[in-house]
Amino acid sequence: MDQPDPAIHQPIRLKIMAALRAPPPREYLEFTRLRAIVGATDGNLGAHIATLEQAAYIEVEKEFVRKKPRTRVRLTKAGRRAFESYLAFLREIVGEDQ
Repeated sequence: MDQPDPAIHQPIRLKIMAALRAPPPREYLEFTRLRAIVGATDGNLGAHIATLEQAAYIEVEKEFVRKKPRTRVRLTKAGRRAFESYLAFLREIVGEDQ
């Protein structure tokens, strides 16, 4: 990879991908929890989630729980592979072997 993946190479999207990949493996992460982790506003986080969803790196599940909306996100297999490739790209830059 000559250039970083533009869908991931942005601080908030990188934090989103890292949070969704972080051990222990998470099936879904609540929007509110993700917002707290990445330190973004609702609108900003929503826009970045949309970008990652469009790239097919994450899946978004929306539902109602006791009449309240709940949004949850998770990495797709493609997203996991893309994030691993991105990490390999960073390791190559800093000269670390995998």
